[in-house]
Amino acid sequence: MKITVLAGGVGGARFLLGARQYLRDAGADPAADLTAIVNTADDLWLAGLRVTPDLDSILYALAGVNDTARGWGRAGDTEVVNTELAAWGAAWPWFTLGDLDIAASLARTAWLRDGLPLAEVVTRLAARWDVGARLLPATGDEAETIVHLAAPADDGRTELHFQEWWVRYRAALPAASFEVRGAADARPADGVLDAIATADVVLLAPSNPVVSIGSILEIPGIRDALGRTTARVVGVSPIIGGAVVRGMADACLTAIGVATSADAVARRYGSRTDGGLLDGWLVDTVDAGVVDALTADGIPTRAVPLWMTDPATTAQLVADAVDLAN
Repeated sequence: MKITVLAGGVGGARFLLGARQYLRDAGADPAADLTAIVNTADDLWLAGLRVTPDLDSILYALAGVNDTARGWGRAGDTEVVNTELAAWGAAWPWFTLGDLDIAASLARTAWLRDGLPLAEVVTRLAARWDVGARLLPATGDEAETIVHLAAPADDGRTELHFQEWWVRYRAALPAASFEVRGAADARPADGVLDAIATADVVLLAPSNPVVSIGSILEIPGIRDALGRTTARVVGVSPIIGGAVVRGMADACLTAIGVATSADAVARRYGSRTDGGLLDGWLVDTVDAGVVDALTADGIPTRAVPLWMTDPATTAQLVADAVDLAN
């Protein structure tokens, strides 16, 4: 069974660990059967380096070298170079890159400067480990999320790069809207549209629906490909009991006028029969009360445990999603 997952960041990484385990338990080869289309709208240039936070988080998690305590970066990393860059004023002091992170970014930047597309760069980086999945950037073009603020920041700015809003300000500055700047001229990375078209099932990981999954959908051609694929598209709610599982997705949802609830996010994605994305939706058992209404609205929904405590538990979640798709 070929599974394609749209994913971002840490939540996407945990979900992909479960998807890989699900395929291994089924006797399949996840390296051949699991493809992740990863958000690239968080990417940025910093100190002359191209940094790809979501791709790196997922790569490190699948490789088993991620820092599970911090939730980002490489385990056992040091910050000598980052500290020196900050002393020179050449990097954001609130955006920490470990030395191993910087090494990966140096390699990535060198290959990009040599003319390699980002998809090939990701393949080269992943080849170092047995990650058990194919990782694809949503796009190799520069299309980055810009946050338009509801009121100017203390320094008078009315817009921020997503990373500054998210990491420096912890989403505390109310946002008016989000723009994936450059998306209109971006193209899906090589392999993305084919991975959607040839999948047996497409899963939307429980990643941020606005600035992770939503940003992937901003790349021209991807939303249309999801509408055309013969695969069923099943999403997993990132909201449990009216609260975000991780991060500050509630601030993003509030900015676009969507309630922080499992059913509101499902309706934001929409039923595929009505021109939306979803053939199915999984909510947590605490949200079982929304199942009937969503199903009546054309989004077949089931309530199952959603907490991704370990790969085995998450593999069951993936099994539930595949079962709903079938």
